[in-house]
Formats: sequence, structure tokens, C-alpha cells
Amino acid sequence: MHPTALRFQQRAAEAGLDVSVEELAESTRTAVEAAAAVGCELGQIVKSVVLVDGAQQPTLCLCAGDRMVDLERVGEGLEMARGRQVKELTGFAIGGVPPLGHERPLPTVIDRSLQRYDRVWCAAGTPRALFCVPLTDLLAAIPGAELRDVTGG
Repeated sequence: MHPTALRFQQRAAEAGLDVSVEELAESTRTAVEAAAAVGCELGQIVKSVVLVDGAQQPTLCLCAGDRMVDLERVGEGLEMARGRQVKELTGFAIGGVPPLGHERPLPTVIDRSLQRYDRVWCAAGTPRALFCVPLTDLLAAIPGAELRDVTGG
């Protein structure tokens, strides 16, 4: 297993989330690629979107793959973090950012639309690694996360 995916799997276990990381030959960098690679609905792919405010304070937004984050619904003055910021804040590069297990805890907002699914797929540290997890288990492993509507549909 790629060392970054292994690091994520260990951190997930420390958070009480028992998952099995799958490394695929196909890219899973985008939600469309990930859904095609594992054969699930696009909405079952969890996008981990890192946002920053004017003071560069981060917020992680978990969003269904078939939805777009509405920055105004997440919080005032937020913008998408750039590649280098994402790596510095999470320890993972864009396309492989998992929903937990980052370098430091991040305030997290989870889009309510994910509740359509019993199981979801998430990035596991690299653009070719992901894992499937019951949504209830994922939510339980991210203490303090706020579940609300943050997409424009």
C-alpha cells in the first residue's frame, strides 16, 4: 500500500473508523472518476473540499459528488484553498484528501444531502486510494462535525 494511504488507514483506526483502503489502477482524483472506478452513484462519492477565510483559517466541507458547495452556505468570506494550502493544512494533496485523519483537526461541515446513502466512498490519501464506509460510522468518527445544507443542488 502507498505510504500515504497507509498513514491515512492508521489515522482512521485511531479515530475509531475501521476501514479497508482500496488502491485502484484507475484515477479517483475527481468524483466522476471515483464513481466510475468503483461502480457507485456519483452522489455516493464524498468530496473533501478545503476552504479558508480571510485569515487563512481552514474549514473542511464534505459534499456529495453530485453537488456543488455553495460557499455562502458554509460560511461568510470563505474561498477554496489552493493546492499548496490544502497540502499544508491536511497533509494530503488535492484529489486524495480524506474526510478525517489530517495533520491537525479541522472544523468540518458535512452536507446533509449525503444522508441519501447508507454507504459512501471517500478518498484515502492518494488520487488512487479510497474506502467505502457506512455514513453513520463516518459521522461518528468526526466529532464536532456540523451536519447541514451547504450545496446549491
